Amino acid sequence: MDGIVLINKEKGITSRDVVNKISKKLNIKKVGHAGTLDPIATGLLVIGIGKGTKILDLLTVDNKEYIAVVKMGIQTDTLDITGTILEELDEFYITKEDIDNTLKKFIGSYEQTIPKYSALKINGKRLYEYARNNEEVELPKRKVTIFDITLLDIDLENKEFKFKVLVSKGTYIRSLIDDIGKMLNIPMTMKDLVRTKCGRFKLEDSNLISDDYNYISLNDSLNFKNIKVIDEIMLKKIKNGNKLILENEDSEFIKFVDKENNLLAIYKKNNFYEFRSFKVF
Repeated sequence: MDGIVLINKEKGITSRDVVNKISKKLNIKKVGHAGTLDPIATGLLVIGIGKGTKILDLLTVDNKEYIAVVKMGIQTDTLDITGTILEELDEFYITKEDIDNTLKKFIGSYEQTIPKYSALKINGKRLYEYARNNEEVELPKRKVTIFDITLLDIDLENKEFKFKVLVSKGTYIRSLIDDIGKMLNIPMTMKDLVRTKCGRFKLEDSNLISDDYNYISLNDSLNFKNIKVIDEIMLKKIKNGNKLILENEDSEFIKFVDKENNLLAIYKKNNFYEFRSFKVF
């Protein structure tokens, strides 16, 4: 049983919890996920089953779409509503136009600070471990891209608004919300988050953990344009991990499949016409 499963993660469990539940349900040890979702978040989680775990690193590079709910007037240490309140502002004035205009200013690329409550490792230790131990550590930054951001709804009475955003790999929506608040000079925190897309995969095509799963084959999971059907001679080279010289190939990756369209290997361009073995199935 090899492939990809799309899961609609429920609130209150970790991405690792989802992996463990599926592993137990299917009685398969090789299960993994692409792109972590925090316990507070729900929505699309891409799960690799069997050999599907070998392609998860290729799926995490895709852009992701989210719908977020923001609570205005509050800032927490975790940058979401589950954290300890650091600042609370009871009175402030803001309009729909203020929020809409500010959101649009974030379209493009910028240096985003990684939240201190995150799983990123610094000197062999995860950031949240430093935070929980009250240890000081310089928070790293990474360049992220906001491709599109749209205000969906605003509830000024309850000091909340909702927006949809399409972002690059590695973008923290909690940090984006915090940055939006700083630009408006109003503390803000994430109240709710739903991931709706991961690359070409969509939430509406996902299953609950308790459902019967719709499996996506290894070949169909990878949307590479360059696909080659191989013969017995080429198959032997690929199984041995031989490098290949392929002229006039512009693609970074090439998928090799058999006559039944089963994925056999992925090769990655090394330089000029030389391709090296990247994944073998």
